[in-house]
Amino acid sequence: MDLPIILVFIIIGVSILLFITELFPVDKISFFIIVALVLLQLTTPEEAISGFANPATITILALMILAVGLEENGVIQLLSDGIKKLRILPLILITPAFMIISASISAFISTTAVVIIFIKIVNQLSEKYGFSTSRLLMPISFAGILGGSCTLMGTSTNLLVNAIAKKQGVEAFSFFEFSVYGIIFFLIGLVIMTIASRFLPKKKESNLSKDYDIESYVFTVKVTEDAPLIGQRFGDIDFFNNEDAKILKLIRNNQVINDPGKYIKLMTNDSLVLMSNLENFQSFMKANGFVLNEERQRQQNEDADKDESEYDMTYVETLILPGSNLIGKTLRGLRSMSFQGAYPIAIKKRRNIRNTRERLLRKNIKDIVLKPGDRVLLEMQEHKISDLYKIENIAILNEHEFKPNIAQSKRVIALLILLAVIALAATSLLNILTASLVGVAAMLLTNIIQLETVYQKVNWQIIFLLAGMIPLGIAMSNSGADTWLSQHLLILMKDQTPMIVLGMLFGITMLMSGVISNNATAIIMTPIAIALATGLSLDIKPFLLAVMFGSNFSFFTPVGYQTNTLIYGTGAYKFKHFLIIGGILSFTLWISGTLLLSMLI
Repeated sequence: MDLPIILVFIIIGVSILLFITELFPVDKISFFIIVALVLLQLTTPEEAISGFANPATITILALMILAVGLEENGVIQLLSDGIKKLRILPLILITPAFMIISASISAFISTTAVVIIFIKIVNQLSEKYGFSTSRLLMPISFAGILGGSCTLMGTSTNLLVNAIAKKQGVEAFSFFEFSVYGIIFFLIGLVIMTIASRFLPKKKESNLSKDYDIESYVFTVKVTEDAPLIGQRFGDIDFFNNEDAKILKLIRNNQVINDPGKYIKLMTNDSLVLMSNLENFQSFMKANGFVLNEERQRQQNEDADKDESEYDMTYVETLILPGSNLIGKTLRGLRSMSFQGAYPIAIKKRRNIRNTRERLLRKNIKDIVLKPGDRVLLEMQEHKISDLYKIENIAILNEHEFKPNIAQSKRVIALLILLAVIALAATSLLNILTASLVGVAAMLLTNIIQLETVYQKVNWQIIFLLAGMIPLGIAMSNSGADTWLSQHLLILMKDQTPMIVLGMLFGITMLMSGVISNNATAIIMTPIAIALATGLSLDIKPFLLAVMFGSNFSFFTPVGYQTNTLIYGTGAYKFKHFLIIGGILSFTLWISGTLLLSMLI
């Protein structure tokens, strides 16, 4: 094995490790990849930055902008209002109905945007009508992934595989070329998830104060001079003997005491890190004169002489979405910035391989960095809740309706532009890149969207991820790593039928997509699929479809696909739900996909 091939495999291995552990954000990892490829001379500097100008990257960016235009002009809200009317259906019918809608829309609009809509709707319906969110969100997320696999513009993965293959001389896919297979896969998923929804968590989440358990939120409070509990031992304070509350840290004179004993006495200016549900926390704060910090106490004192009805305080839970400018901020940072009159009092990290309870508690809670899928609990005045909608890319999970005043004409124009883009691409009058750019130009020309809004709301992490990973595919080709790997795979698969070879490629791709980004998986596996098919003198397209579908079908973990990460962050599921139910779906799709695609060979 030549040195360049070894270096490429090292970069791939380190990248996968970083993606799994989330030690760095994906955009930062991608930038590191670009630099490594240039320094190790695996690509030229021009090739290393070519991902920024790749047709797939620009197409995905244009489609993101179109989605922003739809959201800004009320098309998404119109869609949301229509979906809510399905609440009259029984749960056994709501699950497949929501899945069909999610899949249908995801075939043409970003799956992530669709699932975000449903997260808001399902949370609102669960509070109003007693729905169990966990019975619906996983089927909806999986349906969005399956629906996005039905068309060329449905997911960024499809566009990437098509762009890489086209660059290597393979005939490009047409808009609906593989839609029949995608629909079959969706119908399989529809049946499995409708049945499996009965085995998802049954707990009904009615409101924040009743339903968030001891591990939901971590609070930091300060003991004031007039607190009545000063001088009492922790063991004598009822709050700390409650099974729904726990003191995790005592910070005194800049010294941290983890899990303080029951004989330690409470002193003025002590800071406590507590785990508690909201109901216990609220009563404890009111009864014992604790504050979140001195600045908050001063603000409350200044407001004390004002009309109480105008300043009734409430708690609002928000979900951090991809592309939010709050990503990378800390709780300390949030408290120092303008937050539309809201005060961030606690965060809940979405669970992953690095966010163990012990690790989070070793770290100062104020310095924990926010990522997509995390939740922030806000304290604010009820009449100001609508102001939260001014914050870009967060979802308000409580039931707070807000409908912006948008001209009907703009809504119609935005929808017509989207339909025109789909029609131009589907009829091959224009390729997807050209059609999407024309759509963006039309939105800008008609003032449907402003570039300032685009800069704020586009998920630039995805763009940098693509820009960093695409040169890695080039490096695999330059070094011969793809050919080397395919040759050794051919040796291992000697005397195997084409169907077995295709099935192994499909399975390996699905396994990779479960632990790293589906886009990263597609970029790594597409050159291998092309080399493998060429080495066997077989039609390349079935192998490309195996990579395309395998990269998308990330169901058995919550980390491979962004929508799974978001629903996992809502706290409704445990890893085992993805592993068991998603695993059953993945296995079924792997077998059926191998059989279907092998018919094309």
